[in-house]
Amino acid sequence: MKLALFVGLGIITVLYLAVLARAVIGARRARPDGGPRVSPTPFEVVLGFVTAFFDTLGIGSYAPTTAVLKLRRLVADEKIPGTLNVGHTLATVTQAFIFIAVVTVELKTLVLMIVAACLGSWLGAGMVAKASRRMIQIAMGLALLVAATLFLMKIFEVLPSSGDTQGLAGWKLGAGLAGNFLLGALMEVGVGLYGPCMILCSLLGMNPTTAFPIMMGSCAFLMPVGTFKFVKSGRYSLRTTLGLALGGVPAVLIAALIVKSLPLTAMRWLVVVVVLYAAVSMLRSAMREAKTAATTESATAPAPKAALAE
Repeated sequence: MKLALFVGLGIITVLYLAVLARAVIGARRARPDGGPRVSPTPFEVVLGFVTAFFDTLGIGSYAPTTAVLKLRRLVADEKIPGTLNVGHTLATVTQAFIFIAVVTVELKTLVLMIVAACLGSWLGAGMVAKASRRMIQIAMGLALLVAATLFLMKIFEVLPSSGDTQGLAGWKLGAGLAGNFLLGALMEVGVGLYGPCMILCSLLGMNPTTAFPIMMGSCAFLMPVGTFKFVKSGRYSLRTTLGLALGGVPAVLIAALIVKSLPLTAMRWLVVVVVLYAAVSMLRSAMREAKTAATTESATAPAPKAALAE
């Protein structure tokens, strides 16, 4: 079954690469007519490397990447979820191949949890692709607050105690599938799956180590699924996506196979501060969008009948 999982992951990765290559070819053809720049900047490649490196070591990539994209205004707010999803896919697939191969987990639980996350991702990506800019700003602002809370829980070691099982059965399996379905949907608005998935597995009595192939396998399958909808809708930045992808894969290989572990407390504190600032900034942007919309509506509203009569 593990071999079948690797084959399936390989197939969906090939489809992802085909969709991305088609998008690159289309964008390059549009360049003579003033289309957007395709080649990523060195900063975007470095961003992909740094976020994927610390993601492999347990920091997470979605919240830090969102914070940088927002604070440096590299990507429009409504395109950030798609850019995260499409850009970090290759790094996540690389993580999944490594951790599924080396960490022991019951295969039935692993496969069913992955399927549940993919179904949730398909639903979530469709909703994000159609959501308004303001709704995405609100969702991502709240997602960043959730991420900051998880970082603080990790720093102060207040995560729930875990068990020692390597799989789920009965009502626990049902709860795990429902939880991973929801996490798959939320991931498309910027709520990283890693931290919540580890908490979910711990609450259900699993060994925290077994959460790694579950959370990385879930993301590796669901992110290409979400990619298809984001690319079709155009709700992502191709240039930044390529930068994240180019920097991410070598970073994962270095972190997982060479470095393996680092003291990360100081880095987590830095991420908390940056993520909280980005969360406030995102929510303030949503408030400004609401005021602008209200002003526009009042300016274009028809005059009262009494005023027209005068």
